[in-house]
Amino acid sequence: MRFLALPVLAATAAITGAAAPMPLVIADPMTAVQGELLISALPAGSRDLRLDGQPVHMDADGQFMLGVDRDFAGTRRLEWVTRDGRSAHRDLVVRPREWVIDRLPARLMTPADPNAPRNLEWERMREAEVAQVKAARAEVSPWPFWRATFQWPATGRISTHFGAQRVYGEVPASYHGGMDIAAPHGTPVTSPIPGVVRLAAGPFSLEGNIVIIDHGRGLYSAMMHLSRIDVKAGDIVAQGQQIGRIGSTGRSTGPHLHWGMTWNGVKVDPEALLPPMPAKAEQAR
Repeated sequence: MRFLALPVLAATAAITGAAAPMPLVIADPMTAVQGELLISALPAGSRDLRLDGQPVHMDADGQFMLGVDRDFAGTRRLEWVTRDGRSAHRDLVVRPREWVIDRLPARLMTPADPNAPRNLEWERMREAEVAQVKAARAEVSPWPFWRATFQWPATGRISTHFGAQRVYGEVPASYHGGMDIAAPHGTPVTSPIPGVVRLAAGPFSLEGNIVIIDHGRGLYSAMMHLSRIDVKAGDIVAQGQQIGRIGSTGRSTGPHLHWGMTWNGVKVDPEALLPPMPAKAEQAR
């Protein structure tokens, strides 16, 4: 987890009749990379933090998090009110990141058949599944579970990284919105940090058996393709508590854990929050 402490804030007050504090502009920009969950801090007593005008929660000690979209490139604007009542702002510069791109000939892309009959039964089932996922992420909990140090929910080979994408000729397919950890069927899956289970259901048509954990303030983990679920909606889970086991349910070609993470609907890369994968000797302890 990367913490970017802001520099000591200093500005010159202007005197216009009575002494009035001038707006504070920090020239040195904050930086992030595409797909990052940025965890940082402002001085204690700061308030009303906004990102491009949208409110961002900040704890009393100044800690906050925000997600950066995988495809965003450019500059965003952070604004807040300082402890002494000044308006302040600082640029957030998002640096591009190199993604795993698999370029394939256009002929390998399976075109959609416009004459294929609609599978209304599947569409109704899928609509209900998506509604459950949306409902699980609808509540923004106040608990600061997100401030814990992340640990691996399972150990194994990372078979697909966040953001990986296939491009057929010049046509990009959807990018991979999570991280896949390949491991034997039945390998335990644990909660990476504490949270509240918002969904424990399945098998869904794509996700298989799925558990969604609310880590607070709009941050959620979705654990997919499980062979077994060991928790239920409403459970408060501790860090390291088993929530299920690796499987290959749903749309899956082999046993693995798909771990997707979102912050207020923005997909972020969970791998960047983790320490190095434990060695096999450590896993066996």
